Amino acid sequence: MPSDRPVTPSTLSIKDLPWQIVWNKDKCTLCGSCTAVCPVNAIELGVFRKRTIKPFVDISKKSTSEFEIFYGIRQKTDPSYGCIGCAMCSMVCPNDAVIPAKSDEAAKMNLHIDRGGQPRRRGGRRNSHDSVLDQIKFIRISMLTDPALDAGRHEFELKTLLGRVLSPEENMKFIREHGWIPPVREIYPLIIGGMSFGALSPNMWEGLQMGVAYLNEELGMPVRMCTGEGGCPPRLLRSRFLKYVILQIASGYFGWDEIIHAIPEMKADPCAIEIKYGQGAKPGDGGLLMWYKVNKLIAAIRGVPSGVSLPSPPTHQTQYSIEESVAKMIQSMYMAWGFRVPVYPKISASSTSLAVLNNLTRNPYAGGLLIDGEDGGTGAAYNVSMNHMGHPIASNLRDCYQNLVKLGHQNEIPLFAGGGIGKNGNIAANAAALIMLGASGVVVGKYIMQAAAGCLGSESDRCNICNIGLCPKGITSQDPRLYRRLNIEDVAQRVVDVFLSFDTELKKIIAPLGRSTSLPIGMSDALGINDADAARRLDIKYVV
Repeated sequence: MPSDRPVTPSTLSIKDLPWQIVWNKDKCTLCGSCTAVCPVNAIELGVFRKRTIKPFVDISKKSTSEFEIFYGIRQKTDPSYGCIGCAMCSMVCPNDAVIPAKSDEAAKMNLHIDRGGQPRRRGGRRNSHDSVLDQIKFIRISMLTDPALDAGRHEFELKTLLGRVLSPEENMKFIREHGWIPPVREIYPLIIGGMSFGALSPNMWEGLQMGVAYLNEELGMPVRMCTGEGGCPPRLLRSRFLKYVILQIASGYFGWDEIIHAIPEMKADPCAIEIKYGQGAKPGDGGLLMWYKVNKLIAAIRGVPSGVSLPSPPTHQTQYSIEESVAKMIQSMYMAWGFRVPVYPKISASSTSLAVLNNLTRNPYAGGLLIDGEDGGTGAAYNVSMNHMGHPIASNLRDCYQNLVKLGHQNEIPLFAGGGIGKNGNIAANAAALIMLGASGVVVGKYIMQAAAGCLGSESDRCNICNIGLCPKGITSQDPRLYRRLNIEDVAQRVVDVFLSFDTELKKIIAPLGRSTSLPIGMSDALGINDADAARRLDIKYVV
């Protein structure tokens, strides 16, 4: 009997899909939980007609056919409803009757996704190889003359400085010339990076803020979180918890009307102002909050109509040079808060990073520099950008730090590094390596999402639909049916757990160095790697 589904040259089979639903008919009770929870509607209830042949013993008679009708789960083969491998179906199935399996024919899907001349745009991690950071070893261990500290018994000052750090003499000269001193903040060296209210769901964002507040108020850890572009809820702007927040301004200027209007009513200054010129997740692309996630609340905060995509250009359109950008943006932000709040730019790691840094060394208003490497990101970027553009963070940071050393400004302008830190779970080791390569602190985003809320995205292209608002865990969705799956208090508790475990591991790494009062910033003699080319490039020891 012919199938009722026509076969055309563009028809896909389930074998061609990157993820295939394996369904066990004998275990399934047809409760419908899997079809109800699937965020992309990849599976549906189907009616199947099974033909069986009933042979006769008597050879003089012909065999007959019998047909059986039964119900089951059918996977859609339209690329618009392709399974993303999130396994929410198996999580809710009471009988373990369904589970997604990775296909070995995933490449065929690309030919069908790029319909209408639009290449695939994806949210999530890039498909890159192992990080150099994971190969670095810590080889310096104090023995006799400088006994190693016991990380479990000694007090450690795991804090770093954000802001232009001048000597007492320079401070006196600066205040005579300008009438004020560059503000400096003492913060924790692990910062939660810019993930906007809009990119993240309300429950996820509030859970992060609650966790950060607890770390500061109850545990005395000066942890800071960046808002990302798009502003933040008005109640946060007018609360005392604003001092734990870094406000970001980006090329789209979304949400800044709300922030500027709230300045007279602010009970506390923000920790700092971050000016985003670029990011490692989407080098050269700029930012994009797709229309799926721009509901009425997000639109009201950002001052735009609801239901429209919100692109941020890759550069600030009102600035025509690095010098003009730094001067105008940093000075205007300083003036807005009465020169009380540090201001620093965020750039994507590239061969132009040194040009930006050299300009900052000549500008007394620069409070630091955040460099974002290629391996970061949960944004709505094109596959070609995520997989083939950008600069690794380790070598770019190292170049910038060594340049500061040559200029004699290594203790003056703090460098912060981001992009792929903790990508394989080694967050403390990656952070320690970057600090010893010259960073004053590190910035993480995706790791926090994975650890605090159970993000399912992976390097094997599992899930990774942060951009279209269908996050199965409700982390990056603005749909109440999805983000209500996320418990705010659980997110806050996990954020606290992550920072406490990071704190313990980082102390275990720096204890043998004999350091207890300061971070080992630039202490590269403690690093080694078994790759001769990488050792030469990073100017660290080659060990085998």
